[in-house]
Amino acid sequence: VVFVFIEKENKIISRVSDKLKQIPQSLVDANSTDPALILTENASLLSLSELSPAFTQLQNRLRNLSLQLGVEPAEAVQGQGKEEEDEPPAPSQARPRRHVLLMATTRTGSSFVGEFFNQQGNIFYLFEPLWHIERTVSFEPGGANAAGSALVYRDVLKQLFLCDLYVLEHFISPLPEDHLTQFMFRRGSSRSLCEDPVCTPFVKKVFEKYHCKNRRCGPLNVTLAAEACRRKEHMALKAVRIRQLEFLQPLAEDPRLDLRVIQLVRDPRAVLASRIVAFAGKYETWKKWLAEGQDQLREEEVQRLRGNCESIRLSAELGLRQPAWLRGRYMLVRYEDVARRPLQKAREMYHFAGIPLTPQVEDWIQKNTQATQDGSGIYSTQKNSSEQFEKWRFSMPFKLAQVVQAACGPAMHLFGYKLARDAASLTNRSVSLLEERGTFWVT
Repeated sequence: VVFVFIEKENKIISRVSDKLKQIPQSLVDANSTDPALILTENASLLSLSELSPAFTQLQNRLRNLSLQLGVEPAEAVQGQGKEEEDEPPAPSQARPRRHVLLMATTRTGSSFVGEFFNQQGNIFYLFEPLWHIERTVSFEPGGANAAGSALVYRDVLKQLFLCDLYVLEHFISPLPEDHLTQFMFRRGSSRSLCEDPVCTPFVKKVFEKYHCKNRRCGPLNVTLAAEACRRKEHMALKAVRIRQLEFLQPLAEDPRLDLRVIQLVRDPRAVLASRIVAFAGKYETWKKWLAEGQDQLREEEVQRLRGNCESIRLSAELGLRQPAWLRGRYMLVRYEDVARRPLQKAREMYHFAGIPLTPQVEDWIQKNTQATQDGSGIYSTQKNSSEQFEKWRFSMPFKLAQVVQAACGPAMHLFGYKLARDAASLTNRSVSLLEERGTFWVT
């Protein structure tokens, strides 16, 4: 027996499903890349995983199929039987499925901003799924290897947006068994992976490295997660490993996706100050230079910093130039603006994405941006955001700020970050280091 689960069409499904086994395969357009019903050799239904957000096309196919089978269309069925409850709006009236990429670098506040999408119930949100690829595939920085890594990230990203979460199994270590894994990175940072039915019963004596925060769940079932992804209206994820915006062009042009890219940037002086604390082992050279009072920092360290800033700047300039393939799909957001006006910026991001903002998200923002003190831990998303974003100014040595300003001057100019002339202006709260800018998003 074939079971077809299509929202809004359940009035005719029971009668259609009994006859589906008799359908010649020629009646069905089986195509793995086009929204269709994928059939096996014996004409049984395998999956609806490739359903397009364009529900109108699917609904028309169902209507035509119903007529061929001698079954009345849904519209006729709905008119019969006064005892039946009113039908909800037809799928054709639903909003198109959006695919939102929060593109950032480490220590730019992306975990905090990502929560704006994680807290909305109709969005399937993933937290840094590309972490697994970075840990598994080895690429040397620079040149062809950097381009190669960008292509791998992009291709995995496309599959994730299509809810093909199985693609991650090749990169999770140890490899999942029967699509079960205890090692999904930061699972607890994705509400969608900790909700029913993805949250299966807790299994004793099974250690899950990245467990859910507010409830105990069994190992992650990738199949259930993929099904949950397809049930949600929209898909969003955050990634700090996508550096070149131009590599996303195939995703923007893929008819199965409706991509929206939000590039999050932050003052590079604040980013470096945060990284030195969060990733202390990687910044021993910087700390030694600051402690010993040497005049010169190693040139390769400065070049790495300059390269990071230039990569961010070039992507932003491309987005703001509005090439045809990116028009209406790119938004540039400064973390400082989010920290000062979180609710306003959340509304702007949701408006750009074409997704209505729910009271649930607004309540979360109100509760988590006006905390009396910042949450514990370097990855905390609970902040007194209007005060927190400038803390770096009062702990950063001026000579460190000078290095960043020299290396990242063009990026700072583009994003509206003012240079500190001296140590006094760096620590003087009345001296703003932020130019007032309007909304960057492009339509």
